[in-house]
Amino acid sequence: MTHPDWLWIPITVFAAFAQTVRNATQRHLFATLGTLGATWVRFLYGLPFALVWLTAVYATGDAPLPHPNLKFCAWVVASAAGQIAATALLLRVMAERNFALGVAYAKSEVMQVAVFGLVFLGDPVSASLAVAIAFGTLGVLLLSPIDRKHPLRALAIGWTTRVALLGVASGAAFGFAAVGYRGSALALEGAGFVMAGAYTLVAAQLVQTVALGCWFLLRDPGVVGRVLAAWRTSLLAGLMGAAASAAWFTATAIEPAGPVRTLGLIELLFSYVVSRRIFRERLTALEITGIVTLSVGLVIVTLVR
Repeated sequence: MTHPDWLWIPITVFAAFAQTVRNATQRHLFATLGTLGATWVRFLYGLPFALVWLTAVYATGDAPLPHPNLKFCAWVVASAAGQIAATALLLRVMAERNFALGVAYAKSEVMQVAVFGLVFLGDPVSASLAVAIAFGTLGVLLLSPIDRKHPLRALAIGWTTRVALLGVASGAAFGFAAVGYRGSALALEGAGFVMAGAYTLVAAQLVQTVALGCWFLLRDPGVVGRVLAAWRTSLLAGLMGAAASAAWFTATAIEPAGPVRTLGLIELLFSYVVSRRIFRERLTALEITGIVTLSVGLVIVTLVR
């Protein structure tokens, strides 16, 4: 299936927006469901929407369902596990710091996804992408916890704090999952990018739903009841989670994960609006500078090809 060279850009912007809404919804569920419970919501309630999307792609196009192979299955399982860990870590970060900064720490992903892409898939790292990643690195550093009395010293040691380390770990897991899902889509040889993305999404969410569901049934069955009781809010989280994942998977089926996840930094602008308008949180001037610096990266990766 042919497509314009720029098609991945609007798809990625939509993915970032949908992910912001999903993160905000999951944060509301954190208090009653806990870290893993709120994480399971996005997969359990997202799976029906993912199946609807796959059915629509199959029904409206001329692409047959792909035939999964061992390479595809290995990438899906590894990436699904990485995404579970990444989401749980992100929710923990947001519970300890404010919403926008929690997302910003997880965006250290852009510093790692290019390396994972190069190592595992051979995706090249261009000069413009390296510059964009450098801006992302600086932005994340500026968003580290700052001591108002000694800001430079705090900036230098900020990565040793608990919230920073959790954020970086979340970013690493998200980065691996992003590259792994691209590997999954590429393993479906002959499938168009839309079908490959939709099929990978259903496979991943099925693995995640079953894995976490079995965990809760064995270790904490009470969570299952609470997750089912919170179905109204959870449906929105599932819908937006499935929409975000479908868009991410489609974008990375078109373009290497490095540029896609770097452009995904636009999520920081969306999360800042959520932080101010919904959670009534305030950011310092230095934190705003960090968000702006991070945003420069998306301009570079979009305009300099």
